Amino acid sequence: MKPGQTQRRPWIVGVSGASGTPYAAAVLRALLEAGESVDLVVSRASRLTLLDETGIAYRDAHWQDDLREWLERGADGKPGTFDVQLDDVRHWSAGDLAAGPSSGSYPAKGMLIVPASTACVAGVALGLSKDLLQRAASVTLKEGRKLVVAVRETPLGGQTLKHLVALDEAGAVVLPASPAFYAGATHIQDLVDFVAGRVLDAAGVEHRLYRRWEGELGGGSRETT
Repeated sequence: MKPGQTQRRPWIVGVSGASGTPYAAAVLRALLEAGESVDLVVSRASRLTLLDETGIAYRDAHWQDDLREWLERGADGKPGTFDVQLDDVRHWSAGDLAAGPSSGSYPAKGMLIVPASTACVAGVALGLSKDLLQRAASVTLKEGRKLVVAVRETPLGGQTLKHLVALDEAGAVVLPASPAFYAGATHIQDLVDFVAGRVLDAAGVEHRLYRRWEGELGGGSRETT
């Protein structure tokens, strides 16, 4: 780093194989809009989910083109819904266990796993570090940095609940991907943005993704009529 240059400290965003790739897209867009740096890890399983939910094949060799196509789509799959700039995104292959985020000395603000599958939750809770996503999450916890786990599954079995409790006790924020309706949602994107906004709230990142509760009953519904 050159003298006087500010050290880059990204948010690590891990995308696991759970259904809910629009949640990840909304979080990534909002981070970039807020001027945050992003290090992205897309697991092997999540690439299958992304292909199934969007038709996009995410490839390491062409990650910028594939990521741009993904983030420019709305939650309804319509292309060209959003305009995105990827200047401050760094991609790491999920199989690269020598990548920067695998070490506690790598500068990072914290990590957001969105969506988080039950397999990912178990791996992080048990410290398996079977891929870069799990390793980066373990590093985030041991370094005392913010870890937000947006679990996307229903119903939740007993073992998963135990793993989620273990993550909570380790200092992670367990954030179920549960949309709310008081914000006056009229479109699928509104519900997605609510969950993404709650993820960013937990991380302490400013955003304008949803209408906040202000103590007025019916406020959201009146704004949309």
